Amino acid sequence: MKKRLAMFLAGIFLCLGSALAQTKVSGVVIGATDNEPVIGATVTVAGTKIATVTDMDGKFSLSVNESNPKVIISYIGMVTQTLKGTTNMKVLLKSDAQLLSDVVVTGLTKTDRRLFTGATDKVDASKARLSGVADISRSLEGQAAGVSVQNVSGTFGSAPKIRVRGATSIYGSSKPLWVVDGVIMEDVSNVGADDLASGNPETLISSAIAGLNSDDIESFQILKDGSATSIYGARAMAGVIVVTTKKGKQGQAHFNYTGEFTSRLVPSYSNFDILNSQDQMGIYRELKDKGWLNLSNVLNGSDYGVYGKMYELINSYNKRAGRFELENTEEARNAYLQQAEFRNTDWFKELFSPAIMQSHAVSLSGGTAKSNYYASMSALLDPGWYKQSNVNRYTANFNVSHQILNNLTLNVIGGASYRKQRAPGTLGQDVDVAGGEVRRDFDINPYSYALNTSRALDPRAFYVANYAPFNIFHELNNNYIDLNVLDSKFQFELKYKPIKNLELAVLGAFKYAASSQEHLVKDRSNQAEAYRAMGTAVIRESNKYLYKDPDNPYKLPLSILPNGGIYHKSENRMSDYDFRATANYNNTFDKVHIMNLFGGMESKDIHRTRSGFEGWGMQFDAGETPFYVYPYFKKQVEEGNSYYSLANTTSRSVAFFTNGTYSYKGKYVFNGTYRYEGSNQMGRSSKARWMSTWNVSGSWNVHEEKWFDKLKPLSHLTLRTSYSLTGTPPDISYTNSTAIFLSYNPHRLFTEDKESAIGLDKLGNIDLTYEKKNELNLGVDFGLWRDRLNVTFDVYTRNNFDEMGPMITQGVGGEIIRAANVAEMHSNGMELSVSSTNIKTKDFSWVTNFIYSYTNTKITKLYNQGSVINLVSGNGFALKGYPARSLFSIPFVGISDEGAPLFRNEKGEITSTDINFQERSKTNFLKYEGPTDPIYTGSLGNVFSYKGFHLNVFMTYSFGNVVRLDPKFKAFYNDLSSMTHTFVNRWATSGDEAHTNVPGILSYRQYTSDKNLRIGYNAYNFSDVRVAKGDFIRLKEISLAYDFPRTWFSNTPINNLSVKLQATNLFLLYADKKLNGQDPEFFNVGGVASPMPKQFTLTVKVGL
Repeated sequence: MKKRLAMFLAGIFLCLGSALAQTKVSGVVIGATDNEPVIGATVTVAGTKIATVTDMDGKFSLSVNESNPKVIISYIGMVTQTLKGTTNMKVLLKSDAQLLSDVVVTGLTKTDRRLFTGATDKVDASKARLSGVADISRSLEGQAAGVSVQNVSGTFGSAPKIRVRGATSIYGSSKPLWVVDGVIMEDVSNVGADDLASGNPETLISSAIAGLNSDDIESFQILKDGSATSIYGARAMAGVIVVTTKKGKQGQAHFNYTGEFTSRLVPSYSNFDILNSQDQMGIYRELKDKGWLNLSNVLNGSDYGVYGKMYELINSYNKRAGRFELENTEEARNAYLQQAEFRNTDWFKELFSPAIMQSHAVSLSGGTAKSNYYASMSALLDPGWYKQSNVNRYTANFNVSHQILNNLTLNVIGGASYRKQRAPGTLGQDVDVAGGEVRRDFDINPYSYALNTSRALDPRAFYVANYAPFNIFHELNNNYIDLNVLDSKFQFELKYKPIKNLELAVLGAFKYAASSQEHLVKDRSNQAEAYRAMGTAVIRESNKYLYKDPDNPYKLPLSILPNGGIYHKSENRMSDYDFRATANYNNTFDKVHIMNLFGGMESKDIHRTRSGFEGWGMQFDAGETPFYVYPYFKKQVEEGNSYYSLANTTSRSVAFFTNGTYSYKGKYVFNGTYRYEGSNQMGRSSKARWMSTWNVSGSWNVHEEKWFDKLKPLSHLTLRTSYSLTGTPPDISYTNSTAIFLSYNPHRLFTEDKESAIGLDKLGNIDLTYEKKNELNLGVDFGLWRDRLNVTFDVYTRNNFDEMGPMITQGVGGEIIRAANVAEMHSNGMELSVSSTNIKTKDFSWVTNFIYSYTNTKITKLYNQGSVINLVSGNGFALKGYPARSLFSIPFVGISDEGAPLFRNEKGEITSTDINFQERSKTNFLKYEGPTDPIYTGSLGNVFSYKGFHLNVFMTYSFGNVVRLDPKFKAFYNDLSSMTHTFVNRWATSGDEAHTNVPGILSYRQYTSDKNLRIGYNAYNFSDVRVAKGDFIRLKEISLAYDFPRTWFSNTPINNLSVKLQATNLFLLYADKKLNGQDPEFFNVGGVASPMPKQFTLTVKVGL
């Protein structure tokens, strides 16, 4: 009995010893860079096969039969750690690779990188940031394969032309979807991609994210293929750019300050092909010899410069001095002209300034175990690169997270920005479809003026433009646009975990944006004076800005603006409501089966209001009181114009979506997405109004295989594939499901017989539906030598169908050609990203990043009879069998024996005058030049770090597109114009046509005998000799930064201090010589457009 009792007690002690010997290891794994849970990290007990993976909260738990176990925590792309196993561990994993990221943020979800099957790139905002460039979207240039960023205008507020994998719509915008903290950002005004380069005032509000402060941005996630974007359905056909803003982290509160001080270089004539004043005066003498600059014609003309001013002084008698301002003698005239010849005015120095632009941003962040917070404020103070271009922008943002219960959290994000901006006064572009000329009346854009105005002019003198006195400085002070923009956003997100592994979330957001543009044309401005210029009988009959009463044809022309100026105001307002409810289930079964299920619904309601007002006769100099006359209103009625307008539009959509992911041991991943949504922008039929989008994809994480170690030097390898259907609503101009009837004013012989009528404006389109795209993507990601070299390569092919295009009908309803979903387009491409850590020692590192992208599009089905002027214009045109935007040229064949340009027209004839710019059916005679969007884009960057010093050299490149050279040639010139060195090689005498392709200057007799020669010279601007390659290699950025050692501030409240000097857009390493200084990305269209400047920025960062 005693023996049995002893054995029983011994067994109990052994069991207790075994139980006591078991150690429980638990904790959470967090990424050191973003303080977010690491999902799917492997936790292994050293020396055993005991292992587990972290759940969706980054948590893990396991039991070990030893007292002091060692655990190994590993995750692909992060530094593996071996630690002592305890309970409630908190493990911070640091990134080990340049290209890999632990979590992919889609805006709706955060997905373990190993479980993500799509094509995406993550861009660290701090590394991509261009100091001194306020618009964060411009920092994406060259940062991600497949993303093309064309800076068609560098003016603040105007959006760059961004393409993700090229054009995705023939007539749509092809603009990517911007998502900030899970909420889609909408434009307050819909500005098409082709209009971004127009220079029109509306482009100043074309950027949906101009109100974001770059210091608040944590990262960009660019979703490119259907697997990545399909969760957004019919809004994401052109790609998605997900912006994640900064948030607070648990720990001590931190105060940070960032100051940027930027000086932009004044442009130099040495970089442009512009004649100096001496050479220019030589051409003016030729103009005079050919009869263009005689006294009578000049003084009665609409525009004059040097010679006109001379004649004006000769005719002006100074009563006080008792003589004429200039003696009418050959000696006095020559002396005056010689003074102009050596003047060589530098308009760039006169109109531009290197004044310092300042940006100040402060932020406060911190948190506890239950709450985190981040708050920031910023101020951008820009005195302007050129006159009347000053900008002040102020932002304020906050991001607060609070754990209400253990399973309930609340996240509240809010922010607002206010921008006050001034721009030179401008009108919209006009196209003379008959004469083949693109022009802009009253254009005073300083950049355009400096390139197009003679350097022989006196900058302080008044000359004549539009029949009225003109001085650029006076005009800029009296003709300008004041812009006020307010952006605000408030959102909340409530997350609830009723059971383990299940998370329910509700998000609501409200965004309000308002902008007002006030164009002030003051009393003494040239534009106002032009409407009352009638100094002589000849001018009164010639001035197109005077009113000729059709009811009284014998009455002399009169002014509709006898006093005051013009007050034009336009307002845009937008209210955007978003609601989303989701459920996310994430679980691992038997430690090998990983499953994630995500689903939900969302609704969106956008209301836009646009209003305009034209106030003619506003007396700015007389108490701002209006003085309007009856002829103005009579003229408006006769022309069918309105002096005020109002337009309201409402866009509503609702969607239901689901996504499922399954992975076996993290090796094999299968993913599927389905989304069903509808929009009021579509046709009335349910088939048209509702659309299903879907995606199926998979990946193989080869590095998770046991035999992968045999493939050294490979350190990781993933193969991906996806196939999807996505879509996008057609351009808003097509979105009328029912017939639209509007009031209009029918023409009547006499104005007093005016009446209102109701008429059909647009036929209804019951079958109007989404433009759609099927996409196949194949990708591979691999690393070599412990991820010292990382490569991502993708190839894709796309078929776009149901694209909007013209369709010939039987004419029912009065429209023979109408828009419908009848066009198709095919595209394909490839993307390569290479990141290499060339050298890495304790104190020195050298990292290289190379990006290459190829994109090709071809329209395969489209009925489109574009006119000649459409096909040859600089933005390009859509035509079957060619890329989405293609440029054509009128074939130039030579110079006539009289110096006029010769072309082959649609009839096959050689002519100087018979060019029909309105021809639509016979356009095969035009020469195809190439696409206007680049085919090859990319970048090469090198970062050298030595202790606290960091040198960054970053270059971008673009190849494969063509650009139209600036239109410099006319059938007649005046003495205000500037000309290029190309004119030096112009035709001068008979016989020169054998060795030059530059037309000569027509004589006054030649032009007056055949004014159709104007068409020929305009055609020369659109000929094949006026096209250049858009290829370039640009030194985008070179910067030197220094991080001061923290030991220097050990006894101070300063936590970190760094300074950086950055040069941006310094020069082009390569460009077509035919450009002669013309920026290949920028179209010199005047208005409010300006190129990206060359600039230097000093950045100071202090953390407390």
